[in-house]
Formats: sequence, structure tokens, C-alpha cells
Amino acid sequence: MLGGLRTLHLRAKRAWDRPLTAYYLVLGGSLLITVLGLVMVYSASQIKALQNGLPPSFFFRKQLLAAAIGSVLLLTAARMPVKVLRAFAYPALAGSLFLLCLVQVPGIGETINGNTNWISLGGPFQLQPSEFAKLALVLWGADLLARKQAKKLLTQWKHLLVPLVPVTFVLLGLIMLGGDMGTTVVLTTVLLGLLWVAGAPTRLFAGVFGVTAVLAVLFIKTSANRMSRLACIGATDPGTNDQCWQAVHGIYALANGGWFGAGLGASVEKWGELPEPHTDFIFAITGEELGLAGTLSVLALFAALGYAGIRVAGRTEDPFVRYAAGGVTTWITAQAVVNIGAVLGLLPIAGVPLPLFSYGGSALLPTMFAIGLLIAFARDEPGARAALAMRQPGVRWKTMRRRVKKRPSGER
Repeated sequence: MLGGLRTLHLRAKRAWDRPLTAYYLVLGGSLLITVLGLVMVYSASQIKALQNGLPPSFFFRKQLLAAAIGSVLLLTAARMPVKVLRAFAYPALAGSLFLLCLVQVPGIGETINGNTNWISLGGPFQLQPSEFAKLALVLWGADLLARKQAKKLLTQWKHLLVPLVPVTFVLLGLIMLGGDMGTTVVLTTVLLGLLWVAGAPTRLFAGVFGVTAVLAVLFIKTSANRMSRLACIGATDPGTNDQCWQAVHGIYALANGGWFGAGLGASVEKWGELPEPHTDFIFAITGEELGLAGTLSVLALFAALGYAGIRVAGRTEDPFVRYAAGGVTTWITAQAVVNIGAVLGLLPIAGVPLPLFSYGGSALLPTMFAIGLLIAFARDEPGARAALAMRQPGVRWKTMRRRVKKRPSGER
């Protein structure tokens, strides 16, 4: 038996060490998460749409359109040269800053669920600039750190922090003007992730973390809404004035699902009991309809995506690719942890969507572009490009044909 386990371990290790492992994990994991997300958006949003006097498939059709556009962005990013990406970083940051300022202009910014972080595009379409700011920060931060590493400046603490930290704080301040604490938390983790990949010393890393923690406590203490969300961690009762209603009914949904769920479309909580069933709390509906097996599958897919991103960042020799892959991986995994932790009652409800899974085109489009970056980076891993070339049609046949010795004339 021990021999069999040892053999199985060696086979698994060889599979993980293959050149295309990260490529297939990113491509397959993101595809499965997106497709399952579309299914769950359709299931979770039908009742919400009918309550608003809309067709049952209204939210699903919008999400499907966003996924189609996102697929084009993913393919574009997967084929985009690194030089073009680096040139795109600064315009992306400037555009994000401009849109975040535009949100605060009266008559342009739109308030949804108490947060002013939206711009109306007419009709049912809105744009949330803070979602695109995540992508802009990753690209700009990666380019900035790569340039400084090329000049051997990252050994000095001031070059590690300036201008990366001040610019990030400007982004955080503009987002906090709209009241979006959840996106602020995610952007902060992206900053910390970039510093970690850049090799910031522990004391410097701890100092930045300490400053952000103090600011976070200040923002929470000065907001009754955020204090009430903090008080709902681990709640099992809605409490006075039903302030923990959403948190408690998320737990109810997960409990109703059991091991294998009530069945797709059979959720009870989406019938008006659980607010935002297709956005922030879609993981709870997934647990109710697909059970523990469904939720563990989603967690496994995100874990595989995170592992692949870490592997890409660790194996590349290009500093920009290392920082960009680390930033994207930090962004997606941290946002998934914040969302799922809130649904499980382990973290305060932050109002961030589950990446690639929750409803929302503004969140889906930049995330799919970021996945395209990871696919491109994984394809450039040592040995990956050669392995992909061998799998193209005709390559193996031509290779084998060259190996066959020419027989003399008349030989059978």
C-alpha cells in the first residue's frame, strides 16, 4: 500500500511540474468558474428580476453579454506583448483616476446601496470605475517596480514606497469618498502583495500594514453602517432592527443545502429573504442549491487559480511579469476570500463580488482581462511554449516523419 501511495505521489508531482500545468489551470479554472457563475446568476437572479418587473433572464442576459465582451478582452490580453502592456499601464492609471474623480461630480456619479461609486451609461448599464482601478494599479505598480529593479533601486526603502504607496492612497481616498470599504480592502491587499513580491523587508511591510490598519479602524469607527457590519460577524440571529438579516440568511442558505444541495433552481432564500442573491451572496445560493459539494468545488477552482498564479510569478525571469502575476493573483484570491468569508460569517460584509462568478459587468471585464494576462504569462513559462508548439496539428506527424529512415527502392 505504501508503495502504491509513493507511486501516486510521484505521478502527481510529475504532473504538477509539467511546463503546461499553470497554463491549463488558469485557462480551465477560470473557464469553469465563469460558466458555473453564469449558471448560478441565472438561477439566483430570476426572482429578483420578476420582483423588479423585469423578464426572468434580464440579469443573466446582461451577464452573458459582459462575459462575451470579457472573452474578447481575455483573448486580447493573452496575445498582447509585454511592451504594449507596460505602455498601457500609465494611461490606464490616469483614466482610472479621472473616472474616480468623475464619480464624485454631482449629477454624474450614481448612488447604489449607499455607495456612490457608479457612473450611469444610460438605460440599465452602469460603470464602476473602482473595479478598473484594480487592474490599473496592478499594471502600473508592476511596471514601476520593474523599472526600479532594472536600476537596482529597490534596495532603498524610499524607492519601494514612493510613488507606489502615495498613488495607491490617492486611489483609496477617491474610492472611500464613495463609501466603498470593500474595494478599498482589496486594493490595499494588492498594494501589500506587490510590496511582498518586490521583497520589501518585514519592518517596512509591517509599517505599511500598520498605517492601513489604523486608517481602516478610523473609517470603521466613524461609520455606524460599518460598525453594524462588524458586529454581525458570526451572528446567528438577525438582531435588533434586523441589522444582521443578510448575514444570518446567508448562513441559513448554506445550512439548507446540506451535502449535495436542494437542486439547481430550488433555493428558498432567493425568494426575497436574502438580499443581493446574485451579487455579493451568490456563494450562499450556490451552497443552498449545489450543497457542500458545490461550494467545495468553487473553492478548489479558486485554489487552483491561486496556485497557478503563484507558480507563474515564481518561475518567470521577467520582473514585470513577476510583479503583474503576483498582483493579479493577490487581487483575485483576496477578493474571493473577502466575499466567501463574509458569506460564511467569518468576516464583515464588504460588498465585493466573487471574481468571475457574481453578477456585474464592471467587475467581470477587468477580471477577465487580468486572467488573459495570467494565461499569457503561463504560456511563456520555461518549456511551455515549446510544449504548446508540439501540440499543434501536424507538428507531431512532421516530427515522426523525419525520424523514419528512407528505405531503399524496392524494399518491402
